Amino acid sequence: MRRRKNPPTTSSPADYDGEKKFTSKNNNSSPPLTKIFMLCLVTRIINSLLVQTYFNPDEHWQALEVAHRITFGYGHLTWEWKKGIRSYLHPVLFAALYKVLAFFRLDTPWFMTRAPRMLQSVFAAVGDLYLFKFSRVLFGDMVAKWTLFAELTNWFMFFCITRTLSNSLETVLTIVSLYYWPCMRVSSSTVTSGSRRYALAVAALACAIRPTSAITWIYVGLLELFLSSDMLKFVALEVVSIGGLVLGLTFLLDHQIYGSWVNVPLNFLKFNFLSSGGDYYGTHPWHWYLTQGFTVMIFTYLPFSLAGVIISKQWKVSGLIAWVLGAYSLLGHKEFRFVLPVLPMALMFSGYSLATLGQCEMPKRKAKENSSSHRNHSKKLQLAVFFLLVTNLPMALYMSMVHQRGTEDVMNYLSKEASENKVKNILFLTPCHATPYYSTLHHDLPMRFLDCTPSEEKGILDESDKFLADPIGFAAALARNWSLPSHIVLFDSQERLLKEFLISNHFQEIKRFFHAHFKVDRELQASILVYAFQGI
Repeated sequence: MRRRKNPPTTSSPADYDGEKKFTSKNNNSSPPLTKIFMLCLVTRIINSLLVQTYFNPDEHWQALEVAHRITFGYGHLTWEWKKGIRSYLHPVLFAALYKVLAFFRLDTPWFMTRAPRMLQSVFAAVGDLYLFKFSRVLFGDMVAKWTLFAELTNWFMFFCITRTLSNSLETVLTIVSLYYWPCMRVSSSTVTSGSRRYALAVAALACAIRPTSAITWIYVGLLELFLSSDMLKFVALEVVSIGGLVLGLTFLLDHQIYGSWVNVPLNFLKFNFLSSGGDYYGTHPWHWYLTQGFTVMIFTYLPFSLAGVIISKQWKVSGLIAWVLGAYSLLGHKEFRFVLPVLPMALMFSGYSLATLGQCEMPKRKAKENSSSHRNHSKKLQLAVFFLLVTNLPMALYMSMVHQRGTEDVMNYLSKEASENKVKNILFLTPCHATPYYSTLHHDLPMRFLDCTPSEEKGILDESDKFLADPIGFAAALARNWSLPSHIVLFDSQERLLKEFLISNHFQEIKRFFHAHFKVDRELQASILVYAFQGI
């Protein structure tokens, strides 16, 4: 292979930091990678056990619910699976886990709810390790250590990365792939011959799991194409062959489970981009990620990240962040999790900024005259660390253990009741997909929830919207045709309107769970209740 267009520098990438050098002369100043990984793994496992709240329906309904159906033969498939816009590649990972649990007879309520997040915590630890390695390649040991600190203490990473969302795995794969891309490094002199092929394979896997991941790889691919001197080989022998192989294997997997040939990326593109189907679930102004979404995710690390971008002058990575945020800003439907893959990159710049505050290496002859400056640097760093910890850790714990935990608690309760044959069938009078489902209940009982499948005609309300608009009228109409449930689950905001109706139909409240202190996207849902049929 001929040299790349950017000539190699005399220093290694690990020595580069824009204007400052953070690497010491001792190359062994950084802990062994095995210790780094074990630290990340233990932290993420604890992280996964502390996450006890409900965040996004896809965590359950597009991953665990599908995996439960594959493994145990029952579980609800949402309309996306009927239209073929989801790949089974991601749920299959958890289906394999369920198979192992079932084989060892460990498919108990505790393991069914915690094991999937613990598996994701292993993936998350791999992502943490590769972020450490990537930042060390770009900026050196000191920045790598502070980057890992930022990654492990940022509230949103703690809140989201161990959840079984496809975005969480996409984030891990993005970090791993970026580490191997030659174009993302300062120099290609330390890149192994197979590095780009590894990067392409992992990137293709990320696209197979989430087709929108292609937004990231368009930027990286064009950058690689521009900097590479072997364009033909890159496109014909690597992009086409490796990408085709990964996507081809994904097509075979989907064919096996769907039972027919399904072009998931094409169906996904048609629905989300060509027809703006995602807008059905709400739209936001173009600036939402900049003024609310990503700003909330990075939280108090934002000023440190901005300072790191400016000081480091690492425009390739900061350009990627800007590209992704800009591209997603063009879409009407926006969610926090969509831009999760670039959050670690932004936190890396926070690590750079913190390393700048802690920089203390100086010639011995200047030690005395600079001692006061050293103390100032140390004090600033201590204050910065204290500020970041006191703002992020309480937020992480509150959002992971308190806010919106009722819908998880109610399903855990019903699972235990079902184990004792106290539950026959359940009706959910809640907004669509507000709780986990069979993957948590883990009993093949009749259950019914309010459907929210997008209508082919605009302006047609789904069941969930009809119920929220007129709870009493909807429940009365439903009662004329329902098969009497043994249990009804609903939020307190609707329970206040339906209480007399429920009592008149011989239902009585048996359990109430705290859910939230403040509203999110509709009226306050402070608690969630279980009503049971008491007999006539």
